[in-house]
Amino acid sequence: MSYFERHVFFCINQRDGGAECCSELGAVNAQAHAKARLQAANAHGPGKVRANRAGCLDRCSEGPVLVVYPEGVWYRYVDTSDIDEIVDRHLIGGETVERLRI
Repeated sequence: MSYFERHVFFCINQRDGGAECCSELGAVNAQAHAKARLQAANAHGPGKVRANRAGCLDRCSEGPVLVVYPEGVWYRYVDTSDIDEIVDRHLIGGETVERLRI
């Protein structure tokens, strides 16, 4: 068994020169929001879900993005309501959120 049931990585990369990047689109706040939601639901930590910040995930043109493992499901989100849906339905419930999948 894996140490975490699911591991979610939020791209928070900051690119130089005004290039498109997830950080400029609120990724840091989105990761913090997801982590807080998981903690409030007692779903964060060993044997549960881990919400991590990551460097560039190389999908900046689709950003902001996150990826959930072990499923390898990629999502694009716009705001915290999208993050709430990913947390509730996928990270806790195990159901892929098709409307946000990339």
